[in-house]
Amino acid sequence: MKVTRRRSWSGVAAIAALAAVTTLTGCSSSSSDAASSDASGSASAPAAGGSITIWLDAERAPALKPIADKFKQDTGIEVKMVVKDFTTVDQDFISQVPTGKGPDMIVSPHDKLGAYVQNGVVAPLELGDKASEFADAAIQAVTYDGDVYGLPYSIENVALLRNTALVTEPATSFDDVVANGQAAVKADAKVKYPFLLGLDPKQGDPYHMYPLQTSFGSSVFAQNDDGTYDASKLTLGDDAGQKFAAAVKTWGEEGVLNANITGDIAIDAFTKGQSPYYLTGPWNVPAIKEAGIKYAIDPLPSAGGQPAQPFVGVNAFFISSQSKNKVAATKFLVDYLSTKDAQEALFDVGGRPPALTAAYDDVAASDPDVKAFGDIGLTGVPMPAIPEMASVWADWGGAELQLIKGDGDPAQVWTKAADNIEAKIK
Repeated sequence: MKVTRRRSWSGVAAIAALAAVTTLTGCSSSSSDAASSDASGSASAPAAGGSITIWLDAERAPALKPIADKFKQDTGIEVKMVVKDFTTVDQDFISQVPTGKGPDMIVSPHDKLGAYVQNGVVAPLELGDKASEFADAAIQAVTYDGDVYGLPYSIENVALLRNTALVTEPATSFDDVVANGQAAVKADAKVKYPFLLGLDPKQGDPYHMYPLQTSFGSSVFAQNDDGTYDASKLTLGDDAGQKFAAAVKTWGEEGVLNANITGDIAIDAFTKGQSPYYLTGPWNVPAIKEAGIKYAIDPLPSAGGQPAQPFVGVNAFFISSQSKNKVAATKFLVDYLSTKDAQEALFDVGGRPPALTAAYDDVAASDPDVKAFGDIGLTGVPMPAIPEMASVWADWGGAELQLIKGDGDPAQVWTKAADNIEAKIK
């Protein structure tokens, strides 16, 4: 399933800034051996000359270009940036790395890590003391079976955006959100929707729905004491999940959730002042600002009586297990992309809170939106990076969408989805 938490990987400004970036074939070049680092996390010096290749999206390329230029100036090693379609890049990476045709590095959300490790396409990354400079959640997200694999650069999660011209105070529960939204619809002919959450018309969106689900005490997999997920314990179909399923059908019947509201429709409606509430992430804030909507970023209110915990996603850089340039790639990541300037440059183009603590503190001090999303993220849970998640999304989202449309008995629909997922995992 394509999770729609990242609305757009490109834009006019990003594409224009990309004119200077040469799009090349994604072949790894050869110059040096396995990566190593000293105790400070600084990579050993790579051999001068040669090149390393990174797969990335149009959004991040402009931010990385000056850093890549500096790296070449300092080391003589060129960083070749290959802009890829990020709806399929993980599959391309998994299929091409074993053939030797993949890149040296890739930009990717952390929830792909389990599949990368399972397929043997990523190499552990020695961060050394650098690891302590990042948010704990970010390091946890790029850690798999005790090994760190990625250089994290951003943390993202959803929050509840409120149009302060329509509702002046934050809600204390999701019931209040619904009541306030319905009152706004009745009071103002311009307001069409009590609450907005963009859905994929074919697959729903369990990612955005997850804080509502967790507020019922329902999760997808059980978590171990260290925060990792136990793939042998699917918890989706338990009693708490059944209660959430019943609520989803009720919200669909009441018009709180609407299967016809896609991500594009949701952002368009909110920027036109057609709803007081919008459950979304920081990636949509720039458009809301541009539209002149006065907004607040509220903590996620509980629908089921327990804390509403969003998924926390971490974006990171990973090194190919088949790269012949691991030393150069490690140096580029550890010494050049873990700096405050680099992480803030990536924030400037992406709008996600930096994973590097110093960069986050710097940005949050001057940007209340970053602080609001960051504080809410502290209450969240890492999105599972286990390979079994690939078997979860379609049935999970399909069940939610079916219930929003009012089709079927909630208990039966939810149980069937859980059973299908169990069968796929086995």
